[in-house]
Amino acid sequence: MTAQGYRVLYRDRWLLAVDKPSGLLSQPGLGPDQGDSLISRVQAEDCAWRLVHRLDRDTSGVLLLAVGLEALRRTSALFSNRCVNKLYLAHVRGVMAGHGCIRNRLARLQRQPPRYGPHPEGREACTLWRVRSSAAGITQVWLRPITGRSHQLRTHLAGIAHPIIGDPIYEDQPADHFSLDHHPSQRLYLHAIALSFCHPFTGQRLRLLSADPWPQS
Repeated sequence: MTAQGYRVLYRDRWLLAVDKPSGLLSQPGLGPDQGDSLISRVQAEDCAWRLVHRLDRDTSGVLLLAVGLEALRRTSALFSNRCVNKLYLAHVRGVMAGHGCIRNRLARLQRQPPRYGPHPEGREACTLWRVRSSAAGITQVWLRPITGRSHQLRTHLAGIAHPIIGDPIYEDQPADHFSLDHHPSQRLYLHAIALSFCHPFTGQRLRLLSADPWPQS
């Protein structure tokens, strides 16, 4: 763990992968109370790093950065061209079984707070899901977003009546109604656990992993 409060998962001359904690913005928001962010903390140590993609404030896990315009361009292109496999882990309300695919068109329906949902003029969104375990009315599920729309995973799960635990926008019940190992938490139970892609300079296959925050007993 660095002095800036994040863990480095991978680093070379072009790329940096860090473990973003829940509750920290990926980049500064509007207003002086939203100035603290992951990229601000990284740039306090080296101002050359730039975000390749973003995670919602309350989502934890693997976040990728690049140094230099060419590294940023090449790595961003991997995301744009859907050449990056993304894997998330979530706890959702209700009992799910098996696996499936959620596909629709999403658009922003509300600005403050930002809220997204199905809309015929929205952008195509696709999420694959597979159950990891289920007990006591809560399901732990693997999520693989094929597209990368804002709030995609949160919107898709809420849309099939299985909102992610602790979601301040898409879940009706507060997170403190749920706990893991009897330790209540106010966090969003969504974690970006892995990114996998071919290195844009070396061609090496990279699999960047964050520790499982909710390991199976």
